[in-house]
Amino acid sequence: MSLSRRGLLAAGGAVGALAATAASAGPAASLPSSGKGHGAGHGRFRTGFDRLAADGYALLKGQRVGVVSNPTGITSDVRHIVDVMHPDDRVDLTAVFGPEHGFRGTAQAGGSEGRYDDPATGLPVYDTYLKSGQALADVFTASGVDTIVFDIQDAGARFYTYIWTLYDCMEAAALAGKKFVVLDRPNPVTGRAALGPVLDPAFGTFVGRREIAQAHGMTVTELALLFNGEFLADRPAELEIVKMSGWSRSDFYDASGLPWVPPSPNMPTPDTALVYSGTCLFEGTNLSEGRGTTRPFELLGAEGIDHTWAAAANALELPGVAFREAYFAPTFSKFQGKTVGGVQVHVQDREVFDPVRTGIALLVTAKQTWSGFAWRPDNWIDKLTGNTRVRTMIDAGADTDEVVGAWADDLAAFRAVRKRYLQYR
Repeated sequence: MSLSRRGLLAAGGAVGALAATAASAGPAASLPSSGKGHGAGHGRFRTGFDRLAADGYALLKGQRVGVVSNPTGITSDVRHIVDVMHPDDRVDLTAVFGPEHGFRGTAQAGGSEGRYDDPATGLPVYDTYLKSGQALADVFTASGVDTIVFDIQDAGARFYTYIWTLYDCMEAAALAGKKFVVLDRPNPVTGRAALGPVLDPAFGTFVGRREIAQAHGMTVTELALLFNGEFLADRPAELEIVKMSGWSRSDFYDASGLPWVPPSPNMPTPDTALVYSGTCLFEGTNLSEGRGTTRPFELLGAEGIDHTWAAAANALELPGVAFREAYFAPTFSKFQGKTVGGVQVHVQDREVFDPVRTGIALLVTAKQTWSGFAWRPDNWIDKLTGNTRVRTMIDAGADTDEVVGAWADDLAAFRAVRKRYLQYR
């Protein structure tokens, strides 16, 4: 485990007063919780943006502001925060930055919207996708903003690229001398625990830049603090965070009362997020991970698979989940237009369900029951798991418990580091 052991204070003066206050107080510490902002949250729950707006955008006063967001950056009345901020004379919003899939969400996986002027607001939209370091810093400089605000709904998995957009933007903001503000949203699958293998930095890519667990169990503000303290400490961002109020680590997404906006085209529901940190591993195989169906990452299969896979998976009696023999015909991606067999993952008790263990168990049983099983030729599975160990152990005949046990020490070390940056109980 190559994470440094510097604590939150290692970021020094680069972490602003809001972050310092948030680190030492309860869930509502970073901004006042009274008053009504645009689309103030459901009951006592409020997002970081709700609280920023309720405070009259005081944190952004006198600054030219750019927002990194996508369709998930909404209020509880489903207005986008850019559309809310743009006509408000209390904030000088001058630019927007779009991640993978784009600011308005028009692009599929592996795509973005490029540079354009947003028709709804007239604001210039800059593309951040696949840009990092000085190249991204140059984009921020060219935009003319003083402060960059990040507000995107995450899915809780290391290989979901928005957290690496966050990381890249923080690094680039430091290079460009820009202030960076992160507005918090819920981890949709709770923040109770980190699960799965920890990335080996030798396998760093845009689906995993740095050494965090496969299911990190953190919110985006917590990740921002960890990134600044552990990975960007030599040149940290001038970071401020605005926490949620009314969220606890055991809350699933529905506890927030927020409407769900798909963060990407193949993350249609919170149920998808629940399984994603495990079943996305099938992207690294020759099986369909359910893209091109109405249940991506819940439906898995390939030509030639029959009922024996579901039977083998059910025989493991994994907690909180059952597997149904399923047949489907993807409309795009792997096996487009062909009928394939496989399983549908049915989470029956989300409180005890372990998505990463389940994903490993499904890989093990798929290889055991289907002679056609193969890894993607480019060993993409190693990028997703963050090491070669999962692939090589399964190839050598290891069972689920052996594979899961192999990352125990690395995971324990990450959990110890993670604990110092948690902002909610």
